Amino acid sequence: MALDTIFALSSGAGVSGVAIIRLSGELAFEAVADLTRSSLPPPRLALVRKIFEKSGEILDEGLVIRFPSPASFTGEDVVELHVHGGIATVDAILKSLAAFDGLRLAEPGEFTRRAFENGKLDLTSVEALSDLIAAETEAQRLQALRQLSGTFGKKCDFWRDELIGVLAHLEAWIDFPEEDLPEHLIKETKHNILYFKNIISQYIEDNKVGERIRSGFSLAIIGPPNAGKSSLLNFFAGRDAAIVSKQAGTTRDVIEVRCAIGGLPVTFSDTAGLRQSTDQIEEEGVKRALSVSADADLQILVRAPDCPELEDSGFIAVAGDGRPPSIEVWNKSDLGASPVSGTLSISLKTGKNCDQLVKKIETQLQGMLPREGSAPLTRRRHREALESCLMHLDRAAEGSEIELIAEDIRLSTRAIGKITGHVDVEDILDRLFNEFCIGK
Repeated sequence: MALDTIFALSSGAGVSGVAIIRLSGELAFEAVADLTRSSLPPPRLALVRKIFEKSGEILDEGLVIRFPSPASFTGEDVVELHVHGGIATVDAILKSLAAFDGLRLAEPGEFTRRAFENGKLDLTSVEALSDLIAAETEAQRLQALRQLSGTFGKKCDFWRDELIGVLAHLEAWIDFPEEDLPEHLIKETKHNILYFKNIISQYIEDNKVGERIRSGFSLAIIGPPNAGKSSLLNFFAGRDAAIVSKQAGTTRDVIEVRCAIGGLPVTFSDTAGLRQSTDQIEEEGVKRALSVSADADLQILVRAPDCPELEDSGFIAVAGDGRPPSIEVWNKSDLGASPVSGTLSISLKTGKNCDQLVKKIETQLQGMLPREGSAPLTRRRHREALESCLMHLDRAAEGSEIELIAEDIRLSTRAIGKITGHVDVEDILDRLFNEFCIGK
């Protein structure tokens, strides 16, 4: 199948002004030359060509661009047809291509997989491309672009190459003990091991910010019943996502809304009002509220003048030690009561200071972001691979037998190699490329 020439609609499905059909493989140029009944344009020069059916009927007129191997996205001969985006037009051209011997419709992610297999992309760049296609916010877009540029992949390759250098010295000692090798080799090797152990440890102690940008920050809205938590969720959602009622205890389960704050992906969770209750369902809702708030990246603690204080309800430790950072809000300021010290006074009824709350949330989230230009870990498998690398470096640093130290260094380089795809990662590839749509 790897020798087949593949084709697919690479632009979005549905009606559009222009649709892009991509071909990749040995027969790409021959098939398009036959389809257009003319010679192909010079490389990377777009020229207008009529596109014919085998019977001679004109299907469409569009641009043809060819990218000879290896200077193409997949590393193979690639041709793009930029045609009119009507559904019938695209279908007719795809049917004509399918009629050629040796051509077949591409599978999901197959263009990108060929780019990886031909050395055009490493695995981190493949993942970044997937993230870029799926990006919903500005922060996700920028992070994916940094990853796509190869910043993280190059860092991993550097660590791996340096550790391979350390391993080479150890294996020289093992294979040629009769040679006059430096006596301080072990001491120097352990110094290098500790150096890389420290660098990689610091790198992964990033509060998982890259993964948070990719999947979204979680914000839990907590507080006593009737403080305005559901109204606050509806404010962020811009719609009636949660039921608002004067009756206390309306919210029993966790209600989530996803949106963007300052270009960052955020999931707000409205939770049950915190109070002691004999109602079994409400009691379960309170347990879930406390669980969600404990796991959140940021808590918004909502209070109001006509609601009991949390301390009076038996919930003292909803913020503070061991809990996520909190923004405390004093809602219903339109009632005239003085706000609790240290809280932001707002009114969801009148809209007073709601914009200040949004800015305060944005400031808190911006403070969690990595420094500009850095390449944070964006996927759990990256973190697990580096943690595995560290485990082996720990053992190597503590070891005394040179053969065992060498084996742990070898395993540490293998763990890093899994990140970029330098070692066997077939199971990762199958899962990853299935995330792509056909034509990518």
